Amino acid sequence: MSQQQPHARSNRRPLSRAHRLRAAALIVLPLVTACGGGDHDKPAAGGRTAKPSGSAAPAAGVVAPAKAEVIAALTGCKVKIRTEADELREGVCHTKKGDYLITTFPEERLKETWLESAGVYGGRYLVGMRWVVSAKPEMLEPLRAKLGGTVRELKGIGPSANAS
Repeated sequence: MSQQQPHARSNRRPLSRAHRLRAAALIVLPLVTACGGGDHDKPAAGGRTAKPSGSAAPAAGVVAPAKAEVIAALTGCKVKIRTEADELREGVCHTKKGDYLITTFPEERLKETWLESAGVYGGRYLVGMRWVVSAKPEMLEPLRAKLGGTVRELKGIGPSANAS
């Protein structure tokens, strides 16, 4: 009689409905947007992406890699991973100045898909190569000084807060 092998993902917690929807969006959005034709995301000469204006690397000239634990350590925090999926890892950092989320992706295209999905909600995010930090707007610049990356403003949908 053969023994059944344990499932490879047995150490992962089941995803909540919201996380399953987010994962589904990561799968569906590339299919929906695949017909869009721009070359705006192609790397510049030398295989590096062009640096948007207003972005700055930290003083050490290093940009954080796409590993939540390393990003957290660079900001002086010990991250608590709350989502582990094939498409992303998400961890939370609790600090005296405020809490923030670190989301990392195995591929750059998955990060861009996540940002497109988050665009519905709007807000500002610190974005690097295969990672995104979600924090209060006043925390983003200090975090950028430590991690590098670019602060990106996502417009959101629906009525404006200034509408009468």
